[in-house]
Amino acid sequence: MEFAFTPEQEAFRRAVVAFCRREIEPIAARCDERGEYPLHLFPTMGRLGYLGVKFPVEYGGAGEGNVTYAILAEELGRASAGIALGVYVHVALALTAISVFGTPEQKERYLRPGIAGEKIGAWSFAEASAGSDPASIVTRAEKVDGGYRISGTKLFTTNGPFADFVVLTASTLPGQGIKGLSLLIVDRDTPGFTVARRIETMGMRAAQTAELCFDGCVVPREALLGEEHRGAAAAMQTLTLGRITAAAYALGAGRAALEATLAHVTQRQQFGQPVGKFQGVQWMLADMATALEASRLLTYQAAWLADRGLPHIKEASMAKLFATETATRVAGDALQLHGGYGYVMESPIQRLYRDVKLFEIGEGTSQIHRNIIARQLGL
Repeated sequence: MEFAFTPEQEAFRRAVVAFCRREIEPIAARCDERGEYPLHLFPTMGRLGYLGVKFPVEYGGAGEGNVTYAILAEELGRASAGIALGVYVHVALALTAISVFGTPEQKERYLRPGIAGEKIGAWSFAEASAGSDPASIVTRAEKVDGGYRISGTKLFTTNGPFADFVVLTASTLPGQGIKGLSLLIVDRDTPGFTVARRIETMGMRAAQTAELCFDGCVVPREALLGEEHRGAAAAMQTLTLGRITAAAYALGAGRAALEATLAHVTQRQQFGQPVGKFQGVQWMLADMATALEASRLLTYQAAWLADRGLPHIKEASMAKLFATETATRVAGDALQLHGGYGYVMESPIQRLYRDVKLFEIGEGTSQIHRNIIARQLGL
């Protein structure tokens, strides 16, 4: 088995690291404090080819696949989980769904400019009564002449305040649960589509999430993404790939916490020696490093399987479950080892600590992924 990246992938990682140090790390704390998203990063990353790493060449992508995209996600997560979240939703959810299920016309209209960073996408799934249970989605898309009339409210839509288009789930067969769901693409300027409010969050404050309202919002038949009434399966396929990306982001954030802590315990003196010389501290750091390495192997194995068209539902859930819970645990231990220095607001550790918890909640909670893994085991 080959555990090494190709020379091209290593060169790509170095380029992304340089980009993050130049463009993201200097503004990460400010964006978190102000709750501002650096929208200029979308066209910048588009020009560099980062937004299209895993998409087809014929639409402006690089066709590199999920392993290379996981490399990008890991380094973005290390630089700023909050900023990375906006890229994640745009690429791993909105554009991925269009790339897999879209018509050639939809790909020209949304995927190509999305890869270039000229249009920004959002993924609108959750509702007040529907998060882990998609069968409870009540947003409706009623057939009308030439299209659909959408009515309902969506919550927790990252990129919602500024997205140019939204991929949403709606019921096209009311009363049929997940068997009646469809995916639709809605442009921001569609009459009846409004951003009701921005939702303030504990962490990931650089990212922006919103409540969206669709009040008799009429879209053309061409807005249907994939097959009618097959939206649940399409959403789950998109989310499965997204879970590999979420694991990579969490891995990067965990790395950032470990690296900051190693620097701190080397410099911080107590009882006449660096804190890192104490065995109890060393054991905590050893456990943090080991768990992150296990996260890395699970994440890239799932990406490798996906790139080869092999079954990866179980592996994606295992990677997402383990990597996200590891990131939370590592961030907590990092804050503990920083002591009071980690708890003050100017510390990057407190930001990491607030950010990483969302990884366990979005893209299916940890409990949902344990259910998925159990089902894949035949239980």
